[in-house]
Amino acid sequence: MHTNRESASKVSVIIPTLNAGTELEQLLERLQRQSVLPYEIIVIDSCSTDGTAELAQRAGARVMKVDRAEFDHGGTRNRAAMEARGDILMFMTQDALPYDDKLIEELIRPLAEGDKVVYAYARQIARPEATLLEKLARQHNYPQQSEVKSYEDIEQLGIKTFFCSNVCSAIRRETFESMGRFQEPVIFNEDLFMAAKCVLTGYKVAYSAKAVVYHSHNYTVMQQFKRYFDNGISMRCNTWITPYSAVGKAGSKLVKLQLKELHRKRQWLLVPKLVAESAAKLIGYKLGMNYRLLPAFVTRKLSMHRLIFAQLENNGANVTLKS
Repeated sequence: MHTNRESASKVSVIIPTLNAGTELEQLLERLQRQSVLPYEIIVIDSCSTDGTAELAQRAGARVMKVDRAEFDHGGTRNRAAMEARGDILMFMTQDALPYDDKLIEELIRPLAEGDKVVYAYARQIARPEATLLEKLARQHNYPQQSEVKSYEDIEQLGIKTFFCSNVCSAIRRETFESMGRFQEPVIFNEDLFMAAKCVLTGYKVAYSAKAVVYHSHNYTVMQQFKRYFDNGISMRCNTWITPYSAVGKAGSKLVKLQLKELHRKRQWLLVPKLVAESAAKLIGYKLGMNYRLLPAFVTRKLSMHRLIFAQLENNGANVTLKS
């Protein structure tokens, strides 16, 4: 897989999968056409039933397997990272697609050039078929200007200083190890927690706007609620990050931007959906933050990641359910 087009750094691309479908083939093809080629591609598959593992193998990826019940966002990535041979670990999700052949080159550039930059993440643009609200959300969270964030930015940015996304990210392997790898088990935010540890240790996190992937979701209101419920749980289980958290501020900025754009485009029929989505996110997050007050069966029903939540309980990861 590696040729003379690779950089001085060896980049191991790690992709967790579950029934990825034929789109995975397109992702692997685009990765193998990059100006900086991956040193290796590792697909860690959660016992897919649609031939994902076989497709990945045929495309030249190394395939690892994990039981679906054992999957968690941090631990599964850690397992693959332990098998990786590169000095840069690049994480992607199965539903992200490189925008062009410069993705890896631009993503790892800050790690080579930036003083103390150890973790970088890519810009996400919505797919053409995404809803207007989703497109606006991606534009807000992933602007056209690159940025390097450090400890000095916490006063102004708060928790946004730690914002990072494993949809497409790259981290120096030595830093990954010295930071204790991703938290595991974790229901949400393994990327944010890693970025926070890096920044609080004195390192920097880069947002590389020239490294671009297509990635978006057309979530229902209930799916948004569940995502933010899990987000709230993960924050509650990590009280060390609470002092930096003010989800309401970041959310209100996005809602204002979306409302302004809906008005400009005369898309007033989307306003009720925006209101419902915003309420679902806020209520879900607040409930998640207070999940310990809820009966166990309610918490499991509201979570988008019930299997991971069961692991959190079993491992005693600061999770106490009311029976």
